[in-house]
Amino acid sequence: METESEPYVRLTTLRQLHQVMADMNTARSLADTLQTVADGIVNGLGYELAAVNLVRPDGDLVVAAFAGNSAAEALITGRVGSRTAWERRLTMGEAWGDLRFIPHTEGWVLDDDDVPQWYTDGPEPRFEDEWHPSDRLFAPMYTPAVQGGAGGELIGVISVDRPRNGRRPGAWGREALQMYAFQAAIAISNARLRANMQRALVRLEREQQALRASEESFRQAFEYAPSGMAIAEMGGDQHGRILRTNDALCRLLGRPASAMRRYSFSDLVHPEDIGTLLRTSAEGGRAELRLGRRDGTYVWVSLRNSVVADAADGPRFLLTHVEDIEERKRRELQLAHRASHDSLTGLPNSAELRSRLSARLCQRPHSLPPGAADSLDAAYNGHAAGHPAVFGAGHAFDFHAGPGPYDAFDHHVHTVAPESGIDDGTKGLAVLFCDLDGFKSINDRFGHNAGDAVLIEVARRLTRGVRDGDTVARLGGDEFVVLADGLGKADAQDLAVRLRNEIIQPIRVDGRAMRVGASFGIGWAHCGMTADEVLKSADERMYVEKRSRPKQHRRAG
Repeated sequence: METESEPYVRLTTLRQLHQVMADMNTARSLADTLQTVADGIVNGLGYELAAVNLVRPDGDLVVAAFAGNSAAEALITGRVGSRTAWERRLTMGEAWGDLRFIPHTEGWVLDDDDVPQWYTDGPEPRFEDEWHPSDRLFAPMYTPAVQGGAGGELIGVISVDRPRNGRRPGAWGREALQMYAFQAAIAISNARLRANMQRALVRLEREQQALRASEESFRQAFEYAPSGMAIAEMGGDQHGRILRTNDALCRLLGRPASAMRRYSFSDLVHPEDIGTLLRTSAEGGRAELRLGRRDGTYVWVSLRNSVVADAADGPRFLLTHVEDIEERKRRELQLAHRASHDSLTGLPNSAELRSRLSARLCQRPHSLPPGAADSLDAAYNGHAAGHPAVFGAGHAFDFHAGPGPYDAFDHHVHTVAPESGIDDGTKGLAVLFCDLDGFKSINDRFGHNAGDAVLIEVARRLTRGVRDGDTVARLGGDEFVVLADGLGKADAQDLAVRLRNEIIQPIRVDGRAMRVGASFGIGWAHCGMTADEVLKSADERMYVEKRSRPKQHRRAG
């Protein structure tokens, strides 16, 4: 009778198998697919119980779906069995093609391992091929590329129990379960792929949303930043060309955005600051320089650069932050001016005078070869025996080209002095030390305010009486110093007379006419001297000149 019904059984099973496979491949998610696989075994292949054990990323297997018994489903779904225990199962018992059958006579050794199990009750088998309650049948699922376990990757195991006909499956039943496991592996792999693609799409959409939000945030931060912002090309022939500016930068420079795109920063920078710009036009570069406004004026700004990549290995742009530092620079210049200039007269003060004087003088080497000191002395006097060079104002000399004890003299225009008592046409740096005569009596009679007014007027007259490039400084009290380069002895004496004649003219303060005299001492600066030595020499000559004139004539001259 069984033989007569076999074609009918096969056709009915094939129809059921086709339906459950169709359901399995149309499931919408991985969880739905797994449950459909378990339900298909119960509904289509004639088993009362089915579990789908899925391989986790760590290699162990978890019961991902169960069908046929709600109590068993609640007990073992989600439980995990170790990979080692499962590999033991898949090497025991009888190999039915890809299937693995472990009869109850061998399976008792597995009762105490960690694989989740459901024990069914039933009578002892009455004949040889009857299903025993402790029999186990497993259908491994491998990656579709390599089916049959010969090197394929295990993705899960289907475990079945209690065939409805009560018999161990025959050749057709085994073939149907093996075919079903193969299709289930494809369906699960496809479901995983779809799930990964959906997650990737969701992640991509989130990233795109985040990118759009980031771009919008950047656009708003760029456009509405309180300080100037610009994007410029980086590299190539158009390096530095401005592509985009915000309103703050346009307002700062008084130029519309359309006009700004015609420039690069090198077109806008002050000519004296172009070197500073070129040294800092890179990532992380910082610079303080002046940019030109539309009205032709310049404004001090601080530039900070960073590099922005448009895409991976794509074009790179220079993002430049432009901060207005005009007020800070003005304060710095004011502070520097106060530190180097006299607060009353506005003239360079004593420290600035010494700095300017020291900048013109080089010092002799501390250690010289034997005989070199005499040669240097002769060189300073302009008639060194055996040296062919002729020394005068504006002439430079080097004793040697290489490093050594003479390095202080290399690449320096040496300052020399005219010969004492001889006007041979030599030009030098004259230092005129001026001390006012009769100034103390003005302070005593009319007060310090009147004295301050006199000092201010004297400073103005001295400044008016010298050439552009000469220095007039207030040394302190009623002492002034004039540095005048390129003068001969007669020139310096004429200058001292002219300045003295200017000073002795009446000075009107609060309606009163006041007069002061002036004594001048002329010193000469030359290399090898310190600034203090030069000033001391001129001071001493001033006192010689002051003592040589009768007291009653010092003020009137």
